[in-house]
Amino acid sequence: MGLAAVDRNAAVVTGTLFVVATPIGNLADASPRSIETLRAADLVACEDTRTSRTLLARHGISTRTVALHEHNERSTTKTLLDALRAGKNVALVSDAGTPALADPGAWLVAQAHAAGIRVSPLPGPSAAAAAISASGFAASRFLFAGFLPAQPAARRKALEALDVPWPLVLYEAPHRIRDTLEDLLARFGPEREIVLARELSKKFEEVARLPLGNALAWLAHPHREQGEFALVLAAGEERPAHSLDAERVLDVLLEALSPSEAAKLAARITGLPKSQLYRKALERAK
Repeated sequence: MGLAAVDRNAAVVTGTLFVVATPIGNLADASPRSIETLRAADLVACEDTRTSRTLLARHGISTRTVALHEHNERSTTKTLLDALRAGKNVALVSDAGTPALADPGAWLVAQAHAAGIRVSPLPGPSAAAAAISASGFAASRFLFAGFLPAQPAARRKALEALDVPWPLVLYEAPHRIRDTLEDLLARFGPEREIVLARELSKKFEEVARLPLGNALAWLAHPHREQGEFALVLAAGEERPAHSLDAERVLDVLLEALSPSEAAKLAARITGLPKSQLYRKALERAK
C-alpha cells in the first residue's frame, strides 16, 4: 500500500498500524477504505477472530488473523510489534465499532507510538457517536463513560461522580441493563430524560427517548432486554466549576476503578490534567 513508515531511532522502514473501525451491526456500514485496508494488510489483529471472519468473508478477504483481546493483549503486542518492525502492515479491529474505545487495542497502539511506528486511524462506526447523534440532546460536549462496574455497589459509587452538566453516554450489556436503569433512576430521579439505543444499526434497532421514570416499563416489553445498549443520559444542572471537587470525584472513582482509569475519567469530568490526577490517585492507592 506504500504506507510503510521510517523509524528514525532504528534507521529501518517499519510497517503501519491501522486502527480500523468496523460495523456495530450492519455489515453494509463498512467503508470502502476500511475494506481496502483489511484486504491489503499483512495481518489483522482481532478481538475475536470468529467474529471478524464474518466481515472478512463477506468481502472475500483472506488476510491472516491474530487474536488480540483483553486476556492476551500484552503478550500478543510483542509479536505484532515485531511484525511491524519487519515492515509488515497490521490492521487492528475489535468485534464492533472503534478499537480501544471500550474495547481492546489501547496497549498495542501505545506501544506502537513508543516504538516510533506509524499509527493511522480509519474512522467509522461508533455506538457512542450514533447514540448521541440520535439523542437530540443539544450540547457542545458529552462525557463517554463506557461500561459501568458490574458489581452493584461499585456501579452506584461510580454514578455518584457522573452527575455532570452535559450528556452522559454509557454502554450496557443485556443481562445488566435492568439493574443499571434501576440505579440510574435511584441516583438521578424519574424526571431526568434518557435515550435507550438498542441494537443500533441492526434489524431490531430501537431508539427511545423518555423520562427515567418510564424506562423500566419500556424495557419490560418482550425481547427488549436482549441485545447491546448505548444509553444517553440528559445533562444535569449547570454548576460552577468550583463545585466539581476534583479530589472528591477521584476518591469516589477509586472505589471502583484502577488509578489510571479513575484519573482518566476524573479528568474528563473536572477538566483538570489527567497527569495531575493520576499522581494524586497513586498517592491515595498506597
